[in-house]
Amino acid sequence: MIPVPSNTRVWLAAGVTDMRRGFNTLAAQAAQVLAADPYSGHLFVFRGRRGDLLKIIWWDGQGACLFSKRLEKGRFVWPAARDGKVSVTAAQLAMLLEGIDWRMPARTWRPLSIG
Repeated sequence: MIPVPSNTRVWLAAGVTDMRRGFNTLAAQAAQVLAADPYSGHLFVFRGRRGDLLKIIWWDGQGACLFSKRLEKGRFVWPAARDGKVSVTAAQLAMLLEGIDWRMPARTWRPLSIG
């Protein structure tokens, strides 16, 4: 997992993104399309057209970070919106990066008794 501070926001860029882009053009997209400051320390997550590749940009205060992940099987679960941005928690990002449906996670256990 990316070691980000607890007060960092995570933004998913709705829609699809050209995955040939690097940090500079993704930062420009965050600034223009998402109306957010790419140097704020927040994470901006972008998904490719096929849905099996993610790129995350993050300014850690010292420099620009560009992370990418490609799934061997399946696709990343993504919001249905065509444009704009969606805020998720760090826990939802962790599930997203594992290929889990972060919108409605299923519990693996149920309490046996109350109290």
